[in-house]
Amino acid sequence: MMLDKINNAPTPSVTSASDQSSLSGSEDNMSVCSTNSSTISNYEELIISPHVGHKKVLVTGGAGFVGSSIAEALLARGDDVVIIDEMNDYYDVRMKENNLQRLKELYPEEKRLSIYRGDICNEQLMHELFEKERPQWVCHMAARAGVRPSIQDPYVYIHSNIVGTTLLMELSHKFGVKNFVFASSSSVYGGSKSTFFSEEENVDTPVSPYAATKKACELLAYTYHHLYNLNVSGLRFFTVYGPRGRPDMAPFKFVDRISRGVEIQKFGDGSSSRDYTYISDIVDGVVRSIDRPYSYQVFNLGKGSGTSLNEFISIVEKHTGKEAVIRQLPDQAGDVPYTCASVEKARVLLGYEATVSFDEGIRRTVDWYQGAAARRGKNGGDEGLTITPETQANGLGRSPSCVELVQQQQCQPAIITK
Repeated sequence: MMLDKINNAPTPSVTSASDQSSLSGSEDNMSVCSTNSSTISNYEELIISPHVGHKKVLVTGGAGFVGSSIAEALLARGDDVVIIDEMNDYYDVRMKENNLQRLKELYPEEKRLSIYRGDICNEQLMHELFEKERPQWVCHMAARAGVRPSIQDPYVYIHSNIVGTTLLMELSHKFGVKNFVFASSSSVYGGSKSTFFSEEENVDTPVSPYAATKKACELLAYTYHHLYNLNVSGLRFFTVYGPRGRPDMAPFKFVDRISRGVEIQKFGDGSSSRDYTYISDIVDGVVRSIDRPYSYQVFNLGKGSGTSLNEFISIVEKHTGKEAVIRQLPDQAGDVPYTCASVEKARVLLGYEATVSFDEGIRRTVDWYQGAAARRGKNGGDEGLTITPETQANGLGRSPSCVELVQQQQCQPAIITK
């Protein structure tokens, strides 16, 4: 299995870091996040017991990196999973198809796993899905990702992230969903100067359309909680990486390019820092959130320490055994210099604690990459490794236009169930 482990709130204020692909802070310089004892005591008063027993969980974006990993964890512990994914080409659809095929092979049992292909903004499709499947737990991971592409084409982000999330919450309250968990982003913290980004910070100054849509979703989530008593938890992910990760993100991109001797782009002087979080730690936090139907909460899910871009490159060089070919470039619009999560709230209320260091996570990612590359060379399979980052998103114009979105809405999506 992929997993290493699984096992009432203030109104929202939002701000954050981007998920950009070329950044990352130094674990050698990391310090332990300190939260004052009175704040921890306040959190402790809110603790609820986790729900135990079988669940039927709707996982939106379930063909993607994070969504498919969460679906695997839920299926592994005995839950039933309903996936919906529009299979857009932000990155190559073959990678998403591989994720779905892997889940179907791991869990072939009838009715354990249902897969729908379509846009979460399609009202008719989503109503029919809720009517048929009656999920009581929603894990909303579908979103248009990417800080830099959102500057090029902001409209698609409003469509997918804001319109889609609003429709899901509307259906969730109408169909009596017990807990609605959704992916926010560390990007909401914008250019925060805090050593550790805390959920208590005001985050009203996002620096990209992507971050602004995530902030809007947090506000809408509180509104639905207030109006309809919908239990909602928003999870601010701090850059997620690991095996089968997104090819536009720095860990996959750097491992791939350095391994192949291809030039990487280094933006800025290398002092920029990211709190990179290994996929199994993120999945653990998401599953813990699903099991705990808080009335309304926002949680950081991160490692709680940063890695500088310079150290990041050195770690990849160490584990690949190759020297990076670096092209130096200036800082990019929309990027923030630093991200680092305060995870005390998640630790107290969810029992969350990241366990995989960045060095160890990159080692595992390189091991997966090299193993998949060897299998590709031996039998012609790919596991996504034939899809190199040069053809991917992150500013390369793969996001659909508004015209394409209208055309997608007019098409009746195919539904596949298993």
